[in-house]
Amino acid sequence: MHTNDQWQPEESEERDILIGVINRFIGLFSRKIQRDTKLETDKEYPFVAMDTRQVFEELVIATNHLKEKHATEDLGGFRFVDVGCGFGNVMLLAEQFGYDVYGIEKDETSIEAALDFFDQDQIIRADVMKYNGYKDFDVVYYFCPLTEGEREFEEFIENQIKPGAILIGNYKRSKKIEKDRRFKRLSPVLPVWEKVSS
Repeated sequence: MHTNDQWQPEESEERDILIGVINRFIGLFSRKIQRDTKLETDKEYPFVAMDTRQVFEELVIATNHLKEKHATEDLGGFRFVDVGCGFGNVMLLAEQFGYDVYGIEKDETSIEAALDFFDQDQIIRADVMKYNGYKDFDVVYYFCPLTEGEREFEEFIENQIKPGAILIGNYKRSKKIEKDRRFKRLSPVLPVWEKVSS
């Protein structure tokens, strides 16, 4: 849009500029965490950030679905968890949408960084395969945290989350969810599902 010969970015251009800046900061934190991680990298991935644009779109789908289903504008009562949260970049984004945000992490390097942004009670120190509280969340997000046992991890979460919860599973290894009647896909292209029954 041009007014008085001054350039004004279109809404999409403005968003691209802002996301570009965000991605630079995420990259800075990611490199530090990858360098200093205490994880066994032959079994677990050190923190790798998912593309911010895709996460944003996934959160839009989840948010619109929850708002429509519950006839609310306020997401403050909805609990969001990032499984393998790293320093909390997805949590920061979900927080801006209005969610009550939490992250599960066991790498102390990532936890130290996350605590610069979040309170102690928002960061759950746990092994993602041993944590039994997934049923307490309305939106469960992950981005392929394991090099071994990813399919078992995915099914572990799918079995635990409550009906009505939304699952955002980036780079899912198991395709069983596509035929699982407990789940309804909310996007034809993005990995977002609602658990409709137990």
